[in-house]
Amino acid sequence: MSVESGEVLKGKVTGITNFGAFVELPDGSSGMVHISEVSNSFVKDIRELLTENQEVTVKVLEINEKGKISLSIKKALPESEDNPSRFEKPKTGRPRNGKPNVWTGQAPKTDGRNMSFEDMLASFKTVSDEKISDLKRSNIAKRGSSVPKRGGGSRP
Repeated sequence: MSVESGEVLKGKVTGITNFGAFVELPDGSSGMVHISEVSNSFVKDIRELLTENQEVTVKVLEINEKGKISLSIKKALPESEDNPSRFEKPKTGRPRNGKPNVWTGQAPKTDGRNMSFEDMLASFKTVSDEKISDLKRSNIAKRGSSVPKRGGGSRP
């Protein structure tokens, strides 16, 4: 029995590194699950999710010309909203604090997967307009009424 690309198999974790885990497959061959293929959410330390001798379900992603087998745990999981991965946190569908992202200036998404481009553009425009009006207010407050405006002086 040889493994083929696209197959979903049970395997046993035989080794763990900082970049992934090695899994022994039923036919005796060994493949590697890269850390990015372990969970749908960010994984800082793979050892928090996997242990040696743990049985895992994997999907064969690729077998290269040298015979190296690339595996994925997250792609072997059933894709169901009511059955999230045991490694990821359940999605609540609402932003953490309801405020725009301070780094990108984008408004929070109520459900990012269902927003159309037009909705995202309208959201961005709203946040942008708010920032511009805040900047204008703060500049007016800084200047005060005693400071003449640029170009506002009289000509002789």
